[in-house]
Amino acid sequence: MSDGNATDTAKAAPLTAPGAVRVRRALLSVSDKTGIVDFARGLAELGIELVSTGGTAGALADAGIPHRSITDYTGFPEIMDGRVKTLNPKLYAGLLAVRDNPEHLAAAADAEVEFVDLVCVNLYPFEQTVAKRGVADSEVIENIDIGGPTMIRAAAKNFAFAAPVVSPASYDAILDELRDEDGARRLSLATRESLAAEAFAYTARYDTAIQRWFAERRDDFPPLRVRAYEKVTDLSYGENPHQRAAYYVQVGTPTHLLSNVRQLGGKPLSFNNLLDLNAARMLVREFSGPACVIVKHNNPCGVAVGDDALDAYRRAFACDPQSAFGGIVVVNRPLDGAFAEALVQQFAEVLFAPGYDEAALATLASRPNLRILQDDEERPLHLAEPDLKQVAGGLLVQDRDLDTQERAEMTVATRREPTDAEWSELLFAWRVCKHVRSNAIVLSKDGASVGIGAGQMSRVDSVRIAIEKAREAQPEALAGAVMASDAFFPFADGPQAAIDAGVRAIIQPGGSVRDDLTIEACDAAGVAMVFTSRRHFKH
Repeated sequence: MSDGNATDTAKAAPLTAPGAVRVRRALLSVSDKTGIVDFARGLAELGIELVSTGGTAGALADAGIPHRSITDYTGFPEIMDGRVKTLNPKLYAGLLAVRDNPEHLAAAADAEVEFVDLVCVNLYPFEQTVAKRGVADSEVIENIDIGGPTMIRAAAKNFAFAAPVVSPASYDAILDELRDEDGARRLSLATRESLAAEAFAYTARYDTAIQRWFAERRDDFPPLRVRAYEKVTDLSYGENPHQRAAYYVQVGTPTHLLSNVRQLGGKPLSFNNLLDLNAARMLVREFSGPACVIVKHNNPCGVAVGDDALDAYRRAFACDPQSAFGGIVVVNRPLDGAFAEALVQQFAEVLFAPGYDEAALATLASRPNLRILQDDEERPLHLAEPDLKQVAGGLLVQDRDLDTQERAEMTVATRREPTDAEWSELLFAWRVCKHVRSNAIVLSKDGASVGIGAGQMSRVDSVRIAIEKAREAQPEALAGAVMASDAFFPFADGPQAAIDAGVRAIIQPGGSVRDDLTIEACDAAGVAMVFTSRRHFKH
């Protein structure tokens, strides 16, 4: 491998094969100045000439680090409030020249081009600017970087002879490699290729954020959907041990599943933990009072509101203690020692709450494998993005099902109207039902689920499962319970089974050609039934 050439000018430059580039000249132009002074000082101490622009040049000058201005390098001034400062053919010839191509070297020599071997650039803070409340469009536009991405992409394209550096996290490792034993100041081809991959990912993320800002001003379902996701952590495995997995966060989203969430104890989070945690968090947000949701295999197996967190937990757990074994427990109130004492009597995989007192943490410590998560996020979950479902080679995109119907929007279909207490219970069951996999049936009483049937191909089977679950756990709860169904009943058999079990009120979308038979069965038993005219399938 031979030294990459970067003479003061390209005159008489020898042909250079791609190899270990000798860094003789570096251009520094960064928006995020974290670590840039130390990096520049390290480069200068190695005898590398520095070229810099605008604010970066000012930072180097303040630190007493010698450098050339971009104006001196290109022979062209920075103009238009800095909009034009690096967009110059001398710079891009110095970055893009293929240094084992005689014609490129001859053209560079004729134009008195000085080669640039390393570009250290990060971009205007577009994402941070867009995230600010009340930001003006003009400010957003001015934070669209043009010269920066162009320099990065030029150096990355020509990684055979140049190195793009886009992250302060890379500075120390680069300096260490340049400080080789013979003082040659080389960066290996493998390093430069790795930096090029990182650079193209960086500019792709940047352009994606810009495209998203423009697209969302015009169309929620644009002709081209472009999104970037940044890896937060690797996961031990996926749904099964033979599947690899990782957790990514969409670039630009203000909050996400684990934003400002601290793990206070337990094993690392798994793929299945995160799926279930997402389902539980989406459901618990339906309630403003103390509430508890227990999720197993992406379905709620217990949901309740209560006087406090402990009351809600006990009532949610009572719905299906067998299924709650190894579940995800999410509570929307801080937890105390009494709650912890109740929880450790059972086996849970994850506990999620907005806080824990010292007694709670001391008790929970007796379960070293329990993943204890504290929610410090004061902002609501970001749900403005559409709901995405990946299919083979494609993506299904839909609005999120965030509908929260009120009583006034519903119609009583039977002769008997629900009592006020039944109305309250029906609305509770309807909110829960929206988060159960279809076909979904929820039986509830006194603000707590007492039986849940989920994911069956036949709706009447879901009814039977919900009734069976209730009879196993707390059979007395069926008398006077209500039932919610996420879609209409095609036959009267499902409602009839619930009526026979003790259900006194039913809520469902309606719309079946056999609605009259279902209404007739309810009227015959004196059961109230409400039509919502809105379905809540969840696949």
